[in-house]
Amino acid sequence: MTEYTKQHKKAWEFDAYEFWVEHAGSPLQRAKEDLEDPVRMLRQYSSYFDTYEGIRVANICGSCGKKAIPLAILGAQVTVFDLSEANCKYALETASAAGVQIDFQVCDIMEINLDKYGEYFDVVFMEGGILHYFHDLDAFMRVMHSLLKDGGRMICSDFHPFTKITDILEFGWCIGDYFSTELIEGEMAHARFYEEELRASIPKCHYRKYTISEIINSVIRCGFTLKRFDEHPAWTNRQMPGEFTVIAER
Repeated sequence: MTEYTKQHKKAWEFDAYEFWVEHAGSPLQRAKEDLEDPVRMLRQYSSYFDTYEGIRVANICGSCGKKAIPLAILGAQVTVFDLSEANCKYALETASAAGVQIDFQVCDIMEINLDKYGEYFDVVFMEGGILHYFHDLDAFMRVMHSLLKDGGRMICSDFHPFTKITDILEFGWCIGDYFSTELIEGEMAHARFYEEELRASIPKCHYRKYTISEIINSVIRCGFTLKRFDEHPAWTNRQMPGEFTVIAER
């Protein structure tokens, strides 16, 4: 595990279980909401799945299980890969309350056990903004490619590179130079929800923000066949891009 990954782990384990209880509800409350309408809980990502029943899904940096559990309710066999023990605790308690099972592997994404999980999954799925945590995008994409069966699909949804030049999502991560390749130090995504004194004590993360061409070319270079690229409006301003989704196949 790299030093920056260790730092990210500290950030994402900081008060994480308590944060999810406060902002997403107790595991029992969250499970009830997931069960009521799992497709709605998947938001726009539901349109990228041809089917759910029986497919094996790798949910990369799956956090507290917010998408893994709806997928499991719909019939998918889901394995979450995430750094945070606290995320794991919340996700497993929520899955149990929902009456479904998920596999949760607390690990460095770059060190996933490919002897066990290589060419294992029908779908590799990630959302919520994770690419900036990985400083070598090609190395990351090669791991994603290795996880998939032949014919498997990667659904990669992330923050739009437009956020490099404007803080449209209000995370405070704007660089100002779209083509910058520098690493930046910044707060983890949830820091803005804390009072200033506590916020200052949350471990920082080290980000590498990519351009559209860097992302698409990495997908192609690492062996995927690019099938689709969609852009989605920002939740703060529907006239501006906030997220994108890449669909690619092995």
